[in-house]
Parts: sequence; structure tokens; C-alpha cells
Amino acid sequence: MLNDNYPMWLKDLRVSMPLNLSYIPIGTACGILLHAAGFNHLLTILVSILVFSGGAQFLIASMLLISSPFYSVILMLFFLELRYALLGSSLSKYLQGQSDRFTFFFAVSLNDENYAINYLKFSTDKKWTPKDALNVEHYSVLFWTISNLIGSFIGSALKIDLSLVNFALTALFLYMIMMQLKSMMKLLICVISIGLSIVFMVLMKSTLGLIISTVISSLIGFALENYLRNRHPKSNALKTFKNPAGTPKEN
Repeated sequence: MLNDNYPMWLKDLRVSMPLNLSYIPIGTACGILLHAAGFNHLLTILVSILVFSGGAQFLIASMLLISSPFYSVILMLFFLELRYALLGSSLSKYLQGQSDRFTFFFAVSLNDENYAINYLKFSTDKKWTPKDALNVEHYSVLFWTISNLIGSFIGSALKIDLSLVNFALTALFLYMIMMQLKSMMKLLICVISIGLSIVFMVLMKSTLGLIISTVISSLIGFALENYLRNRHPKSNALKTFKNPAGTPKEN
């Protein structure tokens, strides 16, 4: 076990290693898909560093594979990544007194996974500093980028059937959806979103329909959830599904 005598970079690396190792398989798969979508090795590195979001990069690959217009890709990424404004704001109280330069590099290196690690450490470890948090972010960027690059080399060495790529992307996003379906409310909004997506895609004959349906579904979900929480807080729609495996207390 590492103690205070070890350098900061080594202690921070130890904290981030479970996350870093988990990036290797998914990052490699992402690199393969990006190569199938037309990204060379340099572009793969750039998008890994500048975007640094697994969901966003898979979305880029999937939309490019169906020849979506550039503006549709940008708009979809904008709405997908809006959550980082909320994540960043919840960490801002721990970064008070830091320079604008530090805050900038911290913000561009933030993602869902390293946010979870840093928020937990800030909340439970009084010795955890903003520099430690930034190191965790940079380690995760490094491992993600290397994994993407490895996937890009594998993709260039192997001939990937694009139909298989489409299947993999569809399976990935279905998995992401299923992981979010924890209440009847979310299930309802998911169904509404699917229906609106079909309608607007047919009417507009463009992936811009996906963006419009996403915004409308989000607004409907926000309004409906707000109404139920204020007027019917005990509504069954707000209750989460019971975990078949039980909870620690139940077991």
C-alpha cells in the first residue's frame, strides 16, 4: 500500500488505475469503429484528446457511417455533452482559488468516469487536492487516447465489415439505454423519444430529426417529472425498479 513517502504522481496513478484499465477494451473498440468511419491515426488521436468522451466518439462514428451532415453531428454532440456543465459545476467548489489556466485544463479533461473518482475523493479524503484531481484526469486521457490509437491500428490491419460495425453500435446504444431505464418515467420518455425520432426522421428525411426529437423528449420528460414531483410525489412513475439481486440491506 502506498504511503505519503511516495511521489504524488504515483499515488494518483494508483487511484486512477482501475479506470485506466477499464478504458483499454472499450477504447480499443472505439478506435476500430473510428477507423471504419474514416478516421486516420492522427485524427483518432485528436478526437480522443479534444472530445474525450466514449459516448460522443461512438456517436460520431455511427453518424458518419450513415453519412449524416456535419451540422447534425455537431448539434447532437452539443446536446449529448451538455451534462458536463452540471458535472463541472458540482466540482467548482473544490477548485476555488485555482488559476484560469488550471480550470481550463481541468474542464477539457473532465469526463463521467474521472468525475466520479474525483468527486468521491474530494468528498471523503481531506488530503485530496485539485492537482491530484487533474492528474487523475490526465491519466485517464492518456490511457483512453492510447487505447483508441491501438484500435485504429487494429482497424487498419483488419478488414472490418461495416454491417458488423452498425450492429455493434446499435448494441452499444441499446445497452446504454437499458442501463438508464430505472423507473417508469424514464421508460415512458424513452418510448416517446423513439416515436418522435421515427416521425421527424420520416418528415425531415434527415438526421436533424433526431436532434429535434431529442430536445422535445427532454423537455417533455423535464415538465412531466417536475409536475409529478410537485403534485404527486408518491406516483408509481417516479419509483425505481427493484433490483432483482436485492440490496445490501436486504441481503
